[in-house]
Amino acid sequence: MPPSAPVMTAAGKTARILVAGLLAVGAVAVAACGSEEESDRSAETPVVVGASGELASLYERGGGLLDEGVDGYREQIAALEGEGAVVNIWASWCGPCREEFPYFSDLAVERGDEVAFIGVNSFDSDDAASTFLTSSPLPYPSFFDPDEEIRNEIAPGGGGGLPATVFYDASGEITYVKYGPYEDETALAADVERYALGSA
Repeated sequence: MPPSAPVMTAAGKTARILVAGLLAVGAVAVAACGSEEESDRSAETPVVVGASGELASLYERGGGLLDEGVDGYREQIAALEGEGAVVNIWASWCGPCREEFPYFSDLAVERGDEVAFIGVNSFDSDDAASTFLTSSPLPYPSFFDPDEEIRNEIAPGGGGGLPATVFYDASGEITYVKYGPYEDETALAADVERYALGSA
């Protein structure tokens, strides 16, 4: 005779119901996380409206990670002669960089028709930087700088810390380098006025 099936006690039935319930809740939680990631991935790139000439050409590449090296960066700055520029040096692993990212994005949308905004993704990996830009897109492009060639040229010193922000005047000269994060958008806007636009 085959062995008799084990007898399921009331306690055993209750335990199975609890396990099944927990598995169902877990599945819902995983699905919710997945949909949140999907919504992050589909974040729309902010757009600068009203820019013309070289500024318009710059912002047409908004949201991108440009693998053009230090020579490509120099060419971009040279092409912007006649325009002030704000260059934010950042990395995806840098907490303070992430905190100030919205200030640069919002101000670029607001003032990008009168001053150039550029990112430099320094000492980072392509995958990490691209993933971060997908969830936190910028209206302007970032130059990929894994070996810190661009950073060392335009923002030497500062203990190698990030973030750093470099300001150019309309003649293409660096007027100021700020090491460390901005506390708020108002402080960034004041430096844009003073060091990139020369009007404060």
